[in-house]
Amino acid sequence: MPLNHDLARQFADAHASGELLVLPTVWDVWSARLAVDAGFPGLTIGSHPVANAVGSEDGETMNFEHYLDVARAIVAAVDVPVSVDVESGYGLAPEELLEQVAETGAVGMNIEDTVHGEGGRIRSREEHAEYIAGVRRAADAKDLALVIDARTDAIKRGTADFEDPEAEAVERMKLMADAGARSLYPVGVTDHEQITRLVQVVDVPLNVTASPVANQPGDLETLRKLGVRRVTWGPKWQDEAVELLKDSLRHWVK
Repeated sequence: MPLNHDLARQFADAHASGELLVLPTVWDVWSARLAVDAGFPGLTIGSHPVANAVGSEDGETMNFEHYLDVARAIVAAVDVPVSVDVESGYGLAPEELLEQVAETGAVGMNIEDTVHGEGGRIRSREEHAEYIAGVRRAADAKDLALVIDARTDAIKRGTADFEDPEAEAVERMKLMADAGARSLYPVGVTDHEQITRLVQVVDVPLNVTASPVANQPGDLETLRKLGVRRVTWGPKWQDEAVELLKDSLRHWVK
């Protein structure tokens, strides 16, 4: 598939607009079309819900080529920008990762610092920033305005790994922004005061995982007032759908 230069620029401009973007996290063509038909301006493909859908486990256990086939089908089925969660990169060099993902027509990537294929270690600040910079350089070489959503698990991993997880996340966020990330994703942030502090760290949008049903860590207006500029759903939309389906089945089982 040809590179989606126009959609990439549209997606990058949306991230630079200062407005709050809600990007539903989808796992197949069906869920993607539901979200687009509802009026959302872009989508994220989540490794966790895709793994659930194909009977695998999250954490880079899926066959990457098969995962990209899912991404390719979703991109072909919709007319909005699509970003792909590539976890830590599946062991690929930045240039090869960009080549394979861009070929699907996706115009964004979520890249995290936990390396599941290497025992779940977390990259150092500098290593992760350099990996992101490598992807940015590869995209720039193709004149592709790729949106890199750079994720850090420092807060999620907590004091087992870092004396001050939030301070560690802040330092990582600064380096990731300097490396070319167009949004930042400190996983594990749910406290409103913490969100308020983190949105002030850098100028690029802060991504927060929210539940489309439970309104946690806040509903749309609450998150907007806190300064959040990008919302994704992780596996939460799929989780809600699963509960509804389970409930419907209970009435038909003796």
